[in-house]
Amino acid sequence: IALPEDDRTLTSRKKLETDIVGLLGGRVAEELVFDDITSGASNDIERVTKLARTLITRLGMSEELGPMVFGQKEELVFLGREISEQRDYSESVAVRIDNEVQRIVREGHDKAKEILTTYRDKLDLVANRLLEAETITKEEFEELFPPPVEKRSGTPVILQPA
Repeated sequence: IALPEDDRTLTSRKKLETDIVGLLGGRVAEELVFDDITSGASNDIERVTKLARTLITRLGMSEELGPMVFGQKEELVFLGREISEQRDYSESVAVRIDNEVQRIVREGHDKAKEILTTYRDKLDLVANRLLEAETITKEEFEELFPPPVEKRSGTPVILQPA
């Protein structure tokens, strides 16, 4: 049986939360380096907000609201895309969803700030390299800033009891 592309992969909550931290890195770098922010990170912020809301309302990955789906999507099946979402929850639940989105984004921002503050010297090295060359390869980036932890798969694994 062939599954749609979206159904073929699993993404863990930790991976999605890490994506949020990464997407907020540009905004946090502006705050640290320039003590100001620009509109440059607007697309990343839009993606972060949508991802946080998806974690909560579509994937049931919210500790606060639990493993539930909020909102019924209406789709144009023949076009393979959604056209609207019908709200099937109360205003008080909507407030809880909004608060949870804000918490997830705030925690991602705080984590990005912690990482970039800790590795500020590496941030400056990468920024200076980008000023010189405008682009940087993965290999050049990892030469300036070797991965601080061993790379792991984004696929969930069963933890073995100690």
